[in-house]
Amino acid sequence: MKIYTKEEKYLRARKRLDREKGFYRHLLWYSVINLIIIGFIGVEAYKGGGEFWTFGTFSTAIFWGIGVVVHGMSVFIPNLFLSKEWERRQIRRYMEKEEQRQRWE
Repeated sequence: MKIYTKEEKYLRARKRLDREKGFYRHLLWYSVINLIIIGFIGVEAYKGGGEFWTFGTFSTAIFWGIGVVVHGMSVFIPNLFLSKEWERRQIRRYMEKEEQRQRWE
């Protein structure tokens, strides 16, 4: 286990905070834009007698919502899919391959 200096701890905390802020901005824009879209469609459906409860009304919210969920998981559950240990193993593997390649040149 690595022991971090005070500066390294600060930089890691700052990076984490920036990632969280990015997620909250994403969530804010998701909410605002989808409320506008769904509200506009609702008003148009009410005025014109059109359909409101269709897939098209909610498709943006659904697909963008999937992106928001994945973004949130990457911020708040970072080791769920691609952990730091996985990154270290991959880096080690690539470095070993590079070493082997250089030996044969």
